[in-house]
Amino acid sequence: MKQTDLSKAQARHRRAELTPAERALWDALRNRRLMGLKIRRQVPIGPYIADFYCAEHRLIIEAGDSGQGSARDVARDAWLAAQGFCVLRLWTREVLTNLPGCLDSIAAKVPQH
Repeated sequence: MKQTDLSKAQARHRRAELTPAERALWDALRNRRLMGLKIRRQVPIGPYIADFYCAEHRLIIEAGDSGQGSARDVARDAWLAAQGFCVLRLWTREVLTNLPGCLDSIAAKVPQH
């Protein structure tokens, strides 16, 4: 099985297994609910899988706590930035207790037309 096939299978599995924070964020982002943005979830990008991705603005949104700030995340973010992506990391607690603030943070990353 090729790497991309494996990533697609992993992404499909992750879409079925969203965390509570990812579920709350997805409910707020799906169907163009935030500023009309088309956002997909659990999208393979290179060797990684983005929690949420807005292709129009090359914006990756990560929701969770595991490994945030780790050396692996630093390397991941550096690779994604080198490919022209912007990564926004949101903490689980923040998503669950201040979803409107998280949505404001996402909106702030989108250039205004």
